[in-house]
Amino acid sequence: MLKGSERRVSLKRKQGPLYQQIQKILKDRILHGVYPLGSIIPSEPQLEKEFGVSKMTVRGAVQELSREGYVQKKSGVGTIVMRNTSYQKLSKGKRFTELLVEEGHKLEKKLLASKLITNDDGSEEYDLCGPYCQRIERLYILNGQPYIHLIHFLTADALPDGDAKNIGDDIQSLYDSLEENDIVLENFKDRFFVEPAPPEVCNLLGLPPGTHVLKRLRNSYDGEGRLIEHSIGCYNTELHHYLVSYDT
Repeated sequence: MLKGSERRVSLKRKQGPLYQQIQKILKDRILHGVYPLGSIIPSEPQLEKEFGVSKMTVRGAVQELSREGYVQKKSGVGTIVMRNTSYQKLSKGKRFTELLVEEGHKLEKKLLASKLITNDDGSEEYDLCGPYCQRIERLYILNGQPYIHLIHFLTADALPDGDAKNIGDDIQSLYDSLEENDIVLENFKDRFFVEPAPPEVCNLLGLPPGTHVLKRLRNSYDGEGRLIEHSIGCYNTELHHYLVSYDT
């Protein structure tokens, strides 16, 4: 299991108060099973060392997690993970990653690239996103094995102030970042295919060339019906099947 004291995380003051950055990182680890339900998160001295901040900054982050119900501090024991699901609305259901964590899996995220790109007039990307969009490429690792390759295209409506401003390369949670900009996703349209993965995706997922994978195309819309995100996901379902859970 990844432990906070094993590496040093660099924070950027321009990304907001340090305690809030740490709180988001810790919450993201909880939601992805790095700190499982019922486990004890790293101690304050360990977190101070990992993030290079003061004790007060760490305590502020943990207090925010406690206020949101994710953790509870118990005297003589430590800070225990009490909840590992978010309040994020996702099409009347839970996030796929949350379902995996509930099953006891550990899911890590690796950011491969994040950049602003221009779209050629008349292209499919231009028709979907307009003249430019933010392209975010990620690799999800399930229990130590590459599992999902995801590319997100964020439209101009999703970018800060609606202009051509890059979202930070160290973004922890895409949906949290959208909410910080007062964007709430309300509707989702998914399409699924089974087809050979591109060579570069096979390489990233550790699959033989030409391997068939589950491919998911998703369009995400806000309450006004504006397209906010278009994503392309390739899932190695030989490693784990795709889960969907709906509220009744």
